[in-house]
Amino acid sequence: MSEHDGAPGAVESLVTAPAAGADPVIRDRVEIVSGGVAGDRYCTEGAESGGDVSAAGDAGSGGHFALDACEVTLVAAEALDAVREATGIDVSDGRHRRNVVVRGFGEGMDDLLDATVAVGEAHLRPTRRRPPCAHVEQLAGEDGLASALKGRGGLCCAVLEPGTVAVGDPVRIVDPDPRAAGAAIAERLRGTADRNDGGDPDA
Repeated sequence: MSEHDGAPGAVESLVTAPAAGADPVIRDRVEIVSGGVAGDRYCTEGAESGGDVSAAGDAGSGGHFALDACEVTLVAAEALDAVREATGIDVSDGRHRRNVVVRGFGEGMDDLLDATVAVGEAHLRPTRRRPPCAHVEQLAGEDGLASALKGRGGLCCAVLEPGTVAVGDPVRIVDPDPRAAGAAIAERLRGTADRNDGGDPDA
């Protein structure tokens, strides 16, 4: 549990890179804007009006993060811990190349998918998993990193509300995935029905 406002999670680390292939930069605070993280290579804000194209997307991939709603990336601190314990590879210096390291939701952060998530002042919606690629391994200079991150590569997020995010900020679910919430309600209703059906009518 986080000690911040009773939130179950917290921001442990923040990472940006100014251009494709550039070294990651550990930040204490970032501004999440409508196109991503300000100053990050995948941020699209300003790109259409003459901004630096290399900052809007990976030069080798045609800006695929911007096209597939991967404006901000999250990764679980628990996943990075598991990678270090299993392989000895420590990428806490940002070589995982994900923007926000979150602790408190488990390695896969399953509960965050398709939910509205408050991260500091910003609201994000994790839309899908972000699988690791060989390019991450190459940039990190760690053989086996992509394999170790399989299933632990983090989540792609769309920006719903911009805002400032700082290390230590709370992370909480504002609105759960509607499908998961509906399934939970249905499960509770089934449980109630089962208990009612199982009672002794003559008692």
